[in-house]
Amino acid sequence: MNNEVRPPLPPFTRETAMQKVRMAEDAWNSRDPERVALAYTIDSQWRNRAEFPCGREAIIQFLQRKWVREQEYRLIKELWAYENNRIAVRFAYEWHDDAGDWFRSYGNENWEFDESGLMQKRFASINDLPIKESERKFRWPQGRRPDDHPGLSELGL
Repeated sequence: MNNEVRPPLPPFTRETAMQKVRMAEDAWNSRDPERVALAYTIDSQWRNRAEFPCGREAIIQFLQRKWVREQEYRLIKELWAYENNRIAVRFAYEWHDDAGDWFRSYGNENWEFDESGLMQKRFASINDLPIKESERKFRWPQGRRPDDHPGLSELGL
């Protein structure tokens, strides 16, 4: 066991799984690759679309590239299922590219955690839907989603 601990720890309850999901959402909304990477094991294995970053350094580099391309990124994650040391989430995020074209990206993630609460595996499937700026639903100031902002189910997404 490594000396890094990232509570809550598995096995997850509904409450601790929901807490883990919100912590991940908050970190990703920071758009800080180093902060996000701390939630993953040193040798964490990912599949993100058609990329397969492995390890924290590769994750940091991946996220740096991602947030250069995906501007004004805002994300909502929602717990789908959990069991023992695994959590499944669905998510949506909105962003625009350099040309100012807006997208809503929808996806599912499967997460597996080690005994220290660090994510050792992350498998993400994501689809991008072009949207008009007027169709955006995620309009909070950049950063953490406010507690009173609706989640995916409440928004009908």
